[in-house]
Amino acid sequence: MLKSRLITAFILIPLVIAALFWLPPSGFAIATLVVCMLAAWEWGQLAGFTSRLQRIWLAVLCGLLLAVMLFTLPPYQYAVQLPQFSGSLWAALGWWIVALLLVLTYPGSASFWRQSRALRLLFGVLTIVPFFFGMVALRQYHYSADHFAGAWWLLYVMVLVWGADSGAYMFGRLFGKHKLAPKVSPGKTWEGFFGGLVTAALIAWLFGLWAPLTVAPGTLLISSIVATLASVLGDLTESMFKREAGIKDSGHLIPGHGGILDRIDSLTAAVPVFACLLLLVFRTL
Repeated sequence: MLKSRLITAFILIPLVIAALFWLPPSGFAIATLVVCMLAAWEWGQLAGFTSRLQRIWLAVLCGLLLAVMLFTLPPYQYAVQLPQFSGSLWAALGWWIVALLLVLTYPGSASFWRQSRALRLLFGVLTIVPFFFGMVALRQYHYSADHFAGAWWLLYVMVLVWGADSGAYMFGRLFGKHKLAPKVSPGKTWEGFFGGLVTAALIAWLFGLWAPLTVAPGTLLISSIVATLASVLGDLTESMFKREAGIKDSGHLIPGHGGILDRIDSLTAAVPVFACLLLLVFRTL
């Protein structure tokens, strides 16, 4: 298992970085849309759709929704002030606050959404759609002045999340004793949580030494801390929905890693929250 995870990671990480820097904005948006469609396919299980055909339709409808929203934008202008972007990012901030309450009060919180397929679908929409627009908004950051500025910001958020995940895993394995959320994800510990934060902070500091992140240090610090905390919440939230659905992995598309959602669950929270803080709250446009 570990060998296949490492091999897959060594293949996927360079591909992701290449997509960030080499794909034009339209190509990057299409690639992200495909990832979101695959995530919607997997979310079908979490929403209670057991039929393959139903999940295919869910993925297709997700793609159509995102494509329609994207094609209503002015050509070559993905300004974050446009309602498709700002509305999605503000909705993400609200949704992850609600998700935090659901996780903290689980399993009691499941009593009002467990039997509602519509609510679970809504939770999926609030997870996947803002993630899409957060990715596109960050990739478009100062694009007219520097074609790669947004790519650096996206890579920074991804490094934050990868650092937090890796640090939490290592510190949890070495020192983990106190459970973080035993009713949601028994394997996660407070030692791993704080180890992940320290690892993310160290990697962010090193990344900031050589990457062109032109923003006030205070803005970067606050946005980074909140995004890292959001990444943990994204992981816990997906674990909560998987526990209710009675499945271990969201899918089997990635050898050794499970499904698409299993790999992007932290990013679905971290990316739109970071984009919302950076672009809308602090207005570093």
